Amino acid sequence: MIGKRIRQYEIREELGRGGMGVVYKAHDAMLDRTVALKLVPEAKGASDEQRLRLLTEARAAAGLNHPNICTVYEVGEDAGVRYIAIEYVEGLTLREYIEQHRGSEAGLQVPEAASIAAQIADALEEAHRRGIVHRDIKSENIMINARGQVKVMDFGLARLRGAARLTQTSSTVGTLAYMPPEAIQGGEADARSDLFSLGAVLYEMVAGKVPFRGEHEASMMYSILNEDPVPLTDTLPDAPPGLLHIINRSLEKDPADRYQSASDMAIDLRR
Repeated sequence: MIGKRIRQYEIREELGRGGMGVVYKAHDAMLDRTVALKLVPEAKGASDEQRLRLLTEARAAAGLNHPNICTVYEVGEDAGVRYIAIEYVEGLTLREYIEQHRGSEAGLQVPEAASIAAQIADALEEAHRRGIVHRDIKSENIMINARGQVKVMDFGLARLRGAARLTQTSSTVGTLAYMPPEAIQGGEADARSDLFSLGAVLYEMVAGKVPFRGEHEASMMYSILNEDPVPLTDTLPDAPPGLLHIINRSLEKDPADRYQSASDMAIDLRR
């Protein structure tokens, strides 16, 4: 696809790919700006589910206007290829950021990690307020730009309230290490599910590893469903009590025991 053109978008390089699409860096010739262009290759052969997922992502994200959410510019189709043009973020994924900015400890310093997590919580609060559950919060779906600003990306698994329920054959929706118990069990995801995933991301930021571990999928699933997270103090003996409280509360098995809103979690993070 490099060098080809879809509508006014000239494709320059591939940025990444996953089960639901490929993302390219492209130039918008009409508005003279750089964008990220997500598309499903050979859309004529794509399943109805793939097309519905792409459109659901566009519908979900296009209605969001927040400084910590990646802006969606346009959704369209050209020669059978459906695409979403989104804001191009110059920076690092949170996973890359952790690797490059970790201090003498395993992960980021606690104040910086709390600040990043609070920005993610702000983005989720806006989405949840509009009835949108992200369902795939993980360090690879969060960007940090050159100014240190957080941008939450990829609403490809988002489900609008009232939208058709989507399934994914032969795999579990979301990324396993960050998935809440109810998602693993096939239950209904809501705002509190995103907060569990954010708790796992916060743990990863300060510990340099995720809170639930296993040698294979089955063991990790068992750990999430039945075991407490690996104590943060194993990696960070001097972890502040406030940080331990936020992580423990967000990683509760029962959604009723977690934070009930992203705004409440953001308050504690900033405190």
